[in-house]
Order: sequence, then structure tokens, then C-alpha cells
Amino acid sequence: MPKKAAYIALGSNLGNPLEQIQNAALKLARSFGGGRLSGIYRTAPWGPVPQPDYLNGVLEIACDLNGLELLHHLRKLETEFGRQREVRYGPRTLDLDLLVMGDDVHECEELSLPHPRIHERVFVLHPLMDLNPMLLIPGQGRVQELFQRLNNFEEILEQVAVPVSLKAA
Repeated sequence: MPKKAAYIALGSNLGNPLEQIQNAALKLARSFGGGRLSGIYRTAPWGPVPQPDYLNGVLEIACDLNGLELLHHLRKLETEFGRQREVRYGPRTLDLDLLVMGDDVHECEELSLPHPRIHERVFVLHPLMDLNPMLLIPGQGRVQELFQRLNNFEEILEQVAVPVSLKAA
């Protein structure tokens, strides 16, 4: 299978979020031969329970797995980092969401590609702008256009790390 560009959202608000995001991104980049990590942004939480602010970023890798295989790889990594799925939209040590994988469109109980709520999430679109503002999200539009339509920029509180290229080791 030829490699496709895959974009993975990384988020954390428990433990040491910056370290967890950077370590997860590095581990993924090493698994797939390198990658690029967006800036990391502190964002206001949302969801049903009070919780600390999040750190969010996006990782770009080239991947020869299919979407479900990559999703299972991401879930395994979340578990390695102590993720427990107790409260939907609750606090977490590591959250990895497969956002886009080439021009794949996939819909099943376990995976939707592209991620169906990219267009409404500034904490996803802002880091995607760092990596590829002209990226076409199948069925939704280009990242730059989607970002310009948002009106909830106040969710981004500050940038805590700059974009970096990650080498395979």
C-alpha cells in the first residue's frame, strides 16, 4: 500500500501534558519514518466536567497502514500513556484522533474519515494551519478556509511550543 499523509490530533490535560504530547509524537514519528509536529497550544477545556486547560497539537506522518490499522495503533499508544476512557470529553493523559488520511473517506462505527468535527474545532484547525493550510479535507474544504469561518478563537489561550520536524531514529 502506498504511503499517505496522515494527520493526528494530540491532546492532554493530565500529568505532564507537554511532555506526553511531545513523547507520543516522537514515538509515532519513529514508528513511521519521521513526521512534523505543529505548534502546541494551550486551549480552554470544554465538556461535561470541570477540568484543567488542554494542550493540543497535530502531527503529520506518512503512513502505509489503512485507517483502522492506524486507529488501533493510536489507541494502543494512548493506553501506554495511561489513558482511561471513563468520561466522554473528560480529562485525559493522552488523546489521539485520526483527522485525515490522504483523500480517504471512511465511515464505520469505529472510524470516520475525515474526522467529522474538524470544521468546528479551533484546537484542531489552528495547529493544522502550522502544517498545511492548503490541505483539502474531503467533503469539508481547505484548512485555511475552515479556520477563517470559525468565531471561537478565544479557545486558543497561548502557544507553548513551536512546530518541529521529527526524525526517525
